[in-house]
Amino acid sequence: MDRAPLILTEEEHGAPLIEEEPPPPSSFHFPLLLNLYIGHFLARWGARMWEFSVGLYMINIWPDSLVLAAVYGVVESASTALLGPLVGEWVDKLSYLQVLRLWLLIQNLSFVVAGGSVIAILDYADHLSAKSAAFISLINISGAVAVLSSLAGTILIEREWVVVISGRQPPGALTKMNSVVRRIDLSCKLFAPVVSGFIISFISLTASAVTLALWNMLGVCLQYWLLLSVYNGFPELQEADQRRRRRRRMEEVVEATFALAFADHPDPDPDPEGETLMRSSSSSSRSSPSSHTNCNGIIRSSSRLVKQFLESPYMNAWRLYLKQDVVLPGVALALLFFTVLSFGSLMSAVLEWEGIPAYVIGIARGVSATIGIAATFVYPLMEARISTLRTGLWSIWSQWSCLVVCVGSILVSDRVMSAYLLMGGVAFSRLGLWMFDLSVIQLMQEEEDSLGGGGESHRCVVFGVQNSLQSLLDLLTYVMGILIPDPKEFWKLITMSFVVVTLAGVLYTLHVYRGRS
Repeated sequence: MDRAPLILTEEEHGAPLIEEEPPPPSSFHFPLLLNLYIGHFLARWGARMWEFSVGLYMINIWPDSLVLAAVYGVVESASTALLGPLVGEWVDKLSYLQVLRLWLLIQNLSFVVAGGSVIAILDYADHLSAKSAAFISLINISGAVAVLSSLAGTILIEREWVVVISGRQPPGALTKMNSVVRRIDLSCKLFAPVVSGFIISFISLTASAVTLALWNMLGVCLQYWLLLSVYNGFPELQEADQRRRRRRRMEEVVEATFALAFADHPDPDPDPEGETLMRSSSSSSRSSPSSHTNCNGIIRSSSRLVKQFLESPYMNAWRLYLKQDVVLPGVALALLFFTVLSFGSLMSAVLEWEGIPAYVIGIARGVSATIGIAATFVYPLMEARISTLRTGLWSIWSQWSCLVVCVGSILVSDRVMSAYLLMGGVAFSRLGLWMFDLSVIQLMQEEEDSLGGGGESHRCVVFGVQNSLQSLLDLLTYVMGILIPDPKEFWKLITMSFVVVTLAGVLYTLHVYRGRS
């Protein structure tokens, strides 16, 4: 952790030098940190409102069917899985202010469009019956775009700005800021559904869609002002932004130089394997020269396409991710998304099928989120005493221990008792889950040496790939739900999820063991 330099002043007539300590960074920057947290809260609240409400909108549009909700989940997860690395590249290439403006504009505009489409379908379904499919497609597309732009904001604030700001703060500042940011997100995850649920229950679905659209329409200016004040108030953010721009200009110069060199000296033998292949079949070539030419052209074109794909920003992002020293913890964290052991749509549907009242499921979800929030208070205490690495080790096996109860619920014959054991195991496992999440994120934030050129220059790319991998495994969860749709066979999905969590624990333990050896 860098220390702020001492300020040395010299009085006239040869007076001795006087050392002046700068004010404590944490107290000096508290109003700016508050602006950062409020801006982050406003952005996450809108995203969590949509996350909770979209399933209810879809089930109301097509009653007695989960098809629309499942399709939306697949579209959202697939878009993040495929485009996550490119979003990270985009955040890495643009300046902080460009990312900030595009993120807030696209996210809020997308939610306004999605909310407006929901209002149109719910209130004017009779007049729009022929165009309902178009509006549903618009909801899916705008929702996916909003989630991708939200990913850009998450990378900018949680993975980039927090690291840069804490760099000149006292030791432990990064841990505390990570905990506060995660606490804000979990609080939104807990309370935004409650507010949306009250609006839906006591007013209407349309009113909740109107609220969502107005929240994003009116809040975008306030969010921008708050986060812009943070950027202007922290000199380290502006300095880091300047370094990013200088690095980008240097990369552009290098790319232009290589392009000119390649143009002046083209590869004399671009496809030796293709030439060898053609020579090996010379007899047939002599008899059909046109076939010879076409085959040679196809091979060369295919070779160029493969080469372009392997050198594309998408593949470069994955190669950079795999070069990390902490790639095993990153993969372990992503594996935890390949599970039905959470209060998501699959488990909630099974609990309702088991006969558990909806309000009980809601209470259990609230308890789960509360335990997750508690993890953000426990994590800094443990991290300060036993280090980030060991806190992650304790956390992942703590989660695993709680999920043993879920596996045990399979053996209970009483369906209601089995369901309560399942809910209890999942709820208490959130303490270990979110502490492990914080541990891995901090390990990746502190990763510098193995990224080639410094961690600061590649953090955005790495976290884009991380989110892509997590979304890919989340998508596989939906696929497994489609392959095993019978609630009576949910025990298979529970067992599969427990095995995946076990694998995650083994991978992280291997990383810890490798670091000690």
